[in-house]
Amino acid sequence: MSLKLRFELPEKLFIKDPQSSEYGRRLLANAIELINELGFESFNFRKLGVKMSSSEVSIYRYFENKHLLLVYLNCWYWEWVTYLIDMQILNVQNSTEKLKKAIHCMIHANSESQLSDYIKEDLLFQIIMKESSKTYHIYGVDEENKYGFFLPYKELVEKLATIIKQINPNFKYSRSLGSTLYEMINNQLFYVEHLPRLTSLSKKKAVEELEEMVNHFAFASIKF
Repeated sequence: MSLKLRFELPEKLFIKDPQSSEYGRRLLANAIELINELGFESFNFRKLGVKMSSSEVSIYRYFENKHLLLVYLNCWYWEWVTYLIDMQILNVQNSTEKLKKAIHCMIHANSESQLSDYIKEDLLFQIIMKESSKTYHIYGVDEENKYGFFLPYKELVEKLATIIKQINPNFKYSRSLGSTLYEMINNQLFYVEHLPRLTSLSKKKAVEELEEMVNHFAFASIKF
């Protein structure tokens, strides 16, 4: 039986939080499937309404536009990864092991046990990998940042930075390394699928090799 896992996300993102109703959760589930199928550029609320056998008007009661829906999905994913890390390091005392587990969670967040009956993490990860940069590599990023849209990402990076500082209190670039590790994971998996000459990973063993590579870069940097 699936659990109703719910995260507190930035309120400015939505008109009504889709996690709070059956229709809203169905909206998220169908949006993830459709964005993954069509790509974000071709996705719109009219097509989502058709897929849901619903009206666009009902969708607009939850989100002002599709950009905010995409940011919402990213925030949900950032909270999901943070949740997985918290669960994995809960009783771990060794900081090196904490970081290894955090890296493992970031790499395997798409294949962990489903704790939600409306979010398919494997499909959501595909969206994050392909579309995530469109949430903050935009003209209005500073204004959206003021509204707290990226707070879940900042909290995830801060968690990684805290673990890194525990390993080496003198390391000056803990936040930079934390965000780099997260982005590296998503970028390298994207490269394997679409731009293989930009990565040293092999397609057959990409995930296994990626975990080894990210650990190498992380600990080589921290102990430099």
